[in-house]
Amino acid sequence: MSHPGAASAPGSTDHAEDLALALELADVADGITAARFQAGDLRVDRKPDRTPVTDADTAAEDAMRRLLERRRPGDAVLGEERGGSGVPGRGWLLDPIDGTKNFSRGMPVWATLIALAVDGRPVVGVVSAPALGRRWWASAGDGAHASNPDGSVRRISVSGVGALEDACLSTTELSTWAELDALPRYLELSARCWVTRAWGDFWQHVLVAEGSIDIAVDGEANPWDLAAVQVVVTEAGGRFSDLSGAERYDGGNGLSSNGALHDAALAVLAGRDLPS
Repeated sequence: MSHPGAASAPGSTDHAEDLALALELADVADGITAARFQAGDLRVDRKPDRTPVTDADTAAEDAMRRLLERRRPGDAVLGEERGGSGVPGRGWLLDPIDGTKNFSRGMPVWATLIALAVDGRPVVGVVSAPALGRRWWASAGDGAHASNPDGSVRRISVSGVGALEDACLSTTELSTWAELDALPRYLELSARCWVTRAWGDFWQHVLVAEGSIDIAVDGEANPWDLAAVQVVVTEAGGRFSDLSGAERYDGGNGLSSNGALHDAALAVLAGRDLPS
């Protein structure tokens, strides 16, 4: 099925074909995941790390891998459900359902995440949330775009908020910070911000890219959780890094912001004095 706005998605000279393929992969995944959403016979299992996985997760990743094998047989693939050996050179990162807990409980906030990384740098990212009727995409040097439920497409950009006390902050879940023995530092950041919510997962990062919120932080995350949103956030004019400040998607955690607030958020989370 074709998502509204996908056909008109722009692409840079260097990455237009890869972006078009990523959008096609998202269409393939949407056709599977949307059909299984709220299905009465949905099968939910537990992985060794106790996170849920559904039959839709595995079917969607398998379908995307088959398409990549036909169209990009020389590219590496790293996926949440089927693994892989990393992404040296050119490689695709696939998360068939980011927000599986929501998906399995019938809540519509979940998405397929697709990224292409070249020499360790993500250059194409697609976030497709069919139950919301939304999709976000970006390619290096071409800006970030989003489609709406009515099929309209718009270019998106981050907010202009310049002070933590005026900022809206989101994370995934507080229990992660407690497990990392870092809850006091996150609560300190929360106390310094105007408002704090927990939209979580992909949703918080694309909200940063759209300018709806200003900071999103994942205390713990995998490469396939972050590569696509890194492209979308940075191409929307924001900044993305791990919690050490390195601009990478594979550092085990992630922080996206409108850019103006990034160093201040990193400083609070690290227990340092705020930058002047």
